[in-house]
Amino acid sequence: LSKELKDSDANPLLGLQLGNETDATVVGLSGKIKLTGGSDKSGVPMRIDVHGAARKRVLLSKGVGLHDAEHGERVRKLIRGNTISEEIYQINCKFDGEFPVEAPAEDADKKTEDKKE
Repeated sequence: LSKELKDSDANPLLGLQLGNETDATVVGLSGKIKLTGGSDKSGVPMRIDVHGAARKRVLLSKGVGLHDAEHGERVRKLIRGNTISEEIYQINCKFDGEFPVEAPAEDADKKTEDKKE
């Protein structure tokens, strides 16, 4: 499920950190969402172990943001902190609740009634 939030709709998410749970009414659903990750406007990933909202160059050996390190190798990569700010363009989350069930189309009901007559 994808939801796009514009300007003031996204304000309740500002300042939250990865790993936090919040009410899913922010995205128009009933239940809870748990923030698991995200990326900023240039595609820099967020990491849960880097504090703050700033971009930082961190020395990594494995994990989020690093795919091509050999055994024992450490690489300095650009990573975004774990706090959601206005520069974050994508937020990944887990949804704990039920999706609203859409009612069946009325056109399908009318077609079956026409066949009976």
